Amino acid sequence: SVMANLDLIRQSGVQIIWQTGSYYYKEMVERLGTDGPENLYPLEFISHMDWAYAVADVVISRAGAGTISELCLLAKPCILVPSPNVAEDHQTKNAMALVENHAAILIKDTDSKGKLFQQTFNLLSDETRLKSLSENIKKLARPNAARDIVDVILGVVKT
Repeated sequence: SVMANLDLIRQSGVQIIWQTGSYYYKEMVERLGTDGPENLYPLEFISHMDWAYAVADVVISRAGAGTISELCLLAKPCILVPSPNVAEDHQTKNAMALVENHAAILIKDTDSKGKLFQQTFNLLSDETRLKSLSENIKKLARPNAARDIVDVILGVVKT
């Protein structure tokens, strides 16, 4: 999606941190060469996700449970692109739990080249929608989830 939208990214002026993963990093940097948009920052890996989240107005991500949990706790507006390469399409199910609560936007992987960045830039210019997504995703946060699980287990063990 990124490589298919370089002109749109360049024209937007929006700063984009792009975690490519180690498998694709070298190839993407070579393809970008010296002509890549100055506002696009490809990184092989982000060691401090807390820093990346802190500077992000919107997070574009796959829809793994751990990531969704982090986004809920941080109340980050997000666009989720579930991976089609996971067991039983569980990432779509994860994303739908947020979408059904008006807490995230879902874009199918197959639609991402044509829709992802235009929707992202539209969202960034819509303060009302950003605020609504942030408020709604925060309602889904479970900051005491580990303790709650332990309490249930201890309750079962005691009976």
